[in-house]
Amino acid sequence: MGRQRLPDDLTARRAGVVIGAITLAVSLAAGILMRSVDRNDFPTIGSGLWWAVQTVTTVGYGDKVPSTTEGRLVASVVMVTGLGFLSVVTASISALFVESSRRRRSRRDDATLEHIAGRLDQIERRLDELSGPRP
Repeated sequence: MGRQRLPDDLTARRAGVVIGAITLAVSLAAGILMRSVDRNDFPTIGSGLWWAVQTVTTVGYGDKVPSTTEGRLVASVVMVTGLGFLSVVTASISALFVESSRRRRSRRDDATLEHIAGRLDQIERRLDELSGPRP
């Protein structure tokens, strides 16, 4: 079985934007939906949205908690979405650090190669001077 390649147009930034948009949509929908499925614990859409923000960011103050089965199902979707979003954010930040380190190391290697090439040129000139004219 051959190796599958990711599409060339799939970048970390694009994936982050897509996952961020999905997370935002799920959070808004869940915050609004929570008002319908758990009216006792979420009497307003604002309280549902506040709960969704707390949940998706994994802060979870606990001041709003769904008590119905439907509410807990919605909460499960928001929790999984939040974990995925935070994983992508963490991976993106890590990738930035790794790329920055790689660039710095590459520049150092280039400077080192330039230095070596310059020193070799100096040695060749000195050897030519010491050996005198060639026949």
